[in-house]
Amino acid sequence: MIRVLIVDDDALVRLGLTDLLDGDPGIEVAAQASDGLHAIEQTTAHRIDVALVDVRMPRMDGITATARLRALPHPPKVITLTTFDLDDYVYSALAAGADGFLLKDTEPAEILRAVHLVAAGSAMLHPAAARRVIDRYHATSRPQAAAARARVGRLTPREDDVLALLAQGDTNADIAARLGMRESTVKAHVSRILAALDVSNRVQAALLARDAGIST
Repeated sequence: MIRVLIVDDDALVRLGLTDLLDGDPGIEVAAQASDGLHAIEQTTAHRIDVALVDVRMPRMDGITATARLRALPHPPKVITLTTFDLDDYVYSALAAGADGFLLKDTEPAEILRAVHLVAAGSAMLHPAAARRVIDRYHATSRPQAAAARARVGRLTPREDDVLALLAQGDTNADIAARLGMRESTVKAHVSRILAALDVSNRVQAALLARDAGIST
């Protein structure tokens, strides 16, 4: 059972998301919060696997809240769910440690899919956010690319293979099938890759890989 926290200052949005998520037998809405500070309190009080976090909220916005949630001793995965798809929000959310970025006009089935994917250790980006990530990759500066290549240089050749597939959005199961590994072995590789690159999640690792020019 995936325990979810819904963080939004709009009570109707919280109600709608609760109805949607509670209809999935594999998901339980464990708590709700009306702003970032409340989200931290609720996550501390409850065991949360995935937090759906709005961006614009009073007292503490969703970007700051994401960074604070990810810094907790037992951090939840975070999906930023917002009405706005401005570039600054996409990059700020991912830099803060979000594992996904979705717009509120995302189809209900895709929101449920995102919760399951992120809970399993994968990432989920709205197509508009993914487009911005790709545009950023194409605009990578030489110093930034060199710094990324230096960090990627810490990896073994096999970890390079895993990172290349991770960067194109493959799940652990996909990577295992393509590289002829056990899924548990891929998971161990991913953990080592995140540690070696000094990033907090798969999305940040994928961005770094693209900055370094890694592709399959």
